[in-house]
Amino acid sequence: MYNFVCYRDLYRKNQNKICKINMPFNKDFKPVALGDTNLFKPITVGNCKLKNRVVLAPLTRMRAEHPGNVPNKKWAVEYYDQRSKTPGTLLITEAVFISAQAGGYDNAPGIWSEEQMAEWKKIFAKIHENGSFVWPQLWNLGRQAFPECMKRDGLRYDSASDNIWMDDEVKEKAKNAGIEQHGITEDEIKQYIKDYVQAAKNCIECGADGIQIHSANSYLLNQFLDPVSNKRTDKYGGSIENRARFTLEVVDAIVDAIGAERTAIRLSPYNTFGGMSGGYDPTLLAQYAYVIGELEKRAINGKRLAFLDIFEPRVSNPFVDEGVGAYDQGTTEFVFSIWKGIVVRTGNLALHPEVAKEYLKNKNTLLGYGRYYISNPDLVERLRKGLPLSSYDRPSFYAMSDKGYTDYPTYEEAVKLGWDKEE
Repeated sequence: MYNFVCYRDLYRKNQNKICKINMPFNKDFKPVALGDTNLFKPITVGNCKLKNRVVLAPLTRMRAEHPGNVPNKKWAVEYYDQRSKTPGTLLITEAVFISAQAGGYDNAPGIWSEEQMAEWKKIFAKIHENGSFVWPQLWNLGRQAFPECMKRDGLRYDSASDNIWMDDEVKEKAKNAGIEQHGITEDEIKQYIKDYVQAAKNCIECGADGIQIHSANSYLLNQFLDPVSNKRTDKYGGSIENRARFTLEVVDAIVDAIGAERTAIRLSPYNTFGGMSGGYDPTLLAQYAYVIGELEKRAINGKRLAFLDIFEPRVSNPFVDEGVGAYDQGTTEFVFSIWKGIVVRTGNLALHPEVAKEYLKNKNTLLGYGRYYISNPDLVERLRKGLPLSSYDRPSFYAMSDKGYTDYPTYEEAVKLGWDKEE
C-alpha cells in the first residue's frame, strides 16, 4: 500500500538528487482546447474575481529550508511567479504547517515565525503583481509526521487516538525512535484550534486572499473524521457528529477570525492514502454528507465558505500514477445535493478534458490541477488553446533542488528547445 512510508522514502531518496529536466511533450495525450468552455468564464470566489476556473492544486514540494521550515529563499518566489502569470488565476499553495507541533517534515514550510512570514510576503506579493490570487493551505500532520523528527525536536507524536498505527512499519519506526503515538487531549485540541486561527491571521497579514483548511488525505483532521483512526470515546469520537466536531470547530474559529469569504476547506471522501477507509467503508460517505451539511447550514445563516475543494475518487491515493488506483464505485455528486456554493474538483483532469467538460456543466465548479501544473507553468494557456502538455519528472517532485521546480519551460520555450520533436 502507498502510505506514510512511501511518502517518507520518496522524500528522503530525492533530497539530494539533481535531475536534468528534459521531458518531451506527452505523446499519448491528444490536447483539446477548452477556451470556449466554462473553464474560461469569470467567477467570484470569496473576494477574488477570477478570470478563469483553473486552480493550482496544493502541491507539497519539500523545498523549504531547515531548520526553521522557511519557504525557500532562492526558488519559491520564482516557482509561484511562473504559475501565476495568467491574470485572474487562483493558486492554492503547498500545505503550510500551522505550528511546530503540527509539523514533522523538515523541508515543508510553516507560517508561525517572523522569518517564515517574511518569505511568504514576497511570494504573495509576486502572485498579486501578476494579477492572480493566493490561498495557503493550513496543515497539521498528526500521525503522518516522521516520529523520529518529533522525538528529535521534543514534540508530541499526535493523532486522534493512542497508538492506532497506519501499519507495522510505521509502528516499528516510532518504537525505534522511542516515541508513542498520542491521542490528543481536549485541551490540546483547543490549543490546535488557536494555532489554526493564528496561522490564518498570519496568512492574511502576509497578504493572502484567503486560506484553505486541510481536512483531507489522512492528515490530523482527517484522522478524526475516519473511524479507522479515530477510536476515541469522548465527545470527539464514536458518532458521526463527534468525529466531525474538531474539523467544524476549526472552521468556525477561523471564520470568526478572518471571515467566511476568506475560508475554504479540502475534503477527500474516497482517499485511502495513510490508511484511511475510502470507499471501502460503506458508512463513510455519511460522515462527509454530515460535514458538508453542517457547512451548508452555516452558509444559509450567512457564513458560506468561499469554496469546498473535493478530492475526486479518480485519485484515491496521490502516490500512484494517473489512472491507477481510481475508485470507480462511487462519485462525489452527493456533494452537490447538499452544498450550493462553489466546489473545486481535483483529480487526474489534465489528461481527461472530456471529464473536465462534464464537471464544468455545473456553473459553480472550478477545476484543480496538480502534477501537470508542475511540469507546465503556463498550464492555464495550454488548456485554453489545446497545446501539448510537457511530461513531468516524478523523481524530482521532492528533491531539494531547483531542478524539477523552476526549470520547466513554457510551451514556447519548449518548442525552441525541440521538445515537440522528441520521442
